[in-house]
Amino acid sequence: MGFFDSEIVQQEAKQLFDDYQALVQLGSKYGKFDREGKKQYIDRMEEMMERYRVFMKRFELSEDFMAQMTVQQLNTQLGQFGVTAQQMFDRMHETLERMKAEIEQHP
Repeated sequence: MGFFDSEIVQQEAKQLFDDYQALVQLGSKYGKFDREGKKQYIDRMEEMMERYRVFMKRFELSEDFMAQMTVQQLNTQLGQFGVTAQQMFDRMHETLERMKAEIEQHP
């Protein structure tokens, strides 16, 4: 069975995508959130990034050809922007840390 043939992988990918889309849509209203709402949003984004990191690690560790091709495609796409997957995660983490600091500065 291939990596993408797994029902668990398919369900997790769909859930991850759906959750991410919902957070992006919610994020468009971030400026209107109160302090607690901003904290909750940041927490949800951190959870999402960790879920995505784990999901991508499964791709990297898989010996399935299609999973490896997906990793290569992602690396190629990110490389066009001059970043690696690790740098992408690091930058997102830095952004979330700045958002937290901003909340603390303006209670």
